[in-house]
Amino acid sequence: MKIAIGSDHAGFQYKGKIREFLEKSGHGVTDFGTHSEEATDYPLFIRPVAEAVARGDFDRGIVLGGSGNGEAIVANRVKGIRCSLCWNVESARLGRQHNNANVLSLGQRMMTLETALQIVQTWLETAFEGGRHLRRIELIDAPTQPALSSPPGA
Repeated sequence: MKIAIGSDHAGFQYKGKIREFLEKSGHGVTDFGTHSEEATDYPLFIRPVAEAVARGDFDRGIVLGGSGNGEAIVANRVKGIRCSLCWNVESARLGRQHNNANVLSLGQRMMTLETALQIVQTWLETAFEGGRHLRRIELIDAPTQPALSSPPGA
């Protein structure tokens, strides 16, 4: 699998370890930066990862920061990206099974390296279930949402 990876300064350490893990597992990895722990603005490194995945240059993308929240927000602004913010293995499994997530966001400050590697492995190995979940993804990608006859909960 071809994987794009990027982080800000707060995800830099795990990015390197995850890259090593991916390469040892036989994946091709391209690092979009950052390349140090010097403070930086995460959109400069996260958006190019998401855009490269959306163009089809890469099969998947992994983005990292301190919490992973801002990184997921940036990635999800790119059309065609479904970025799942995961802090445990179960959320990674569901992000793939139910949402066909093509980008994974991780927060270095939120988990151990061991947990991060387990999340990455689960996310890479889990297949999309399709079925009812495909219909929901099509609704996410639709230019307009179907009108409801009454507001939810009414």
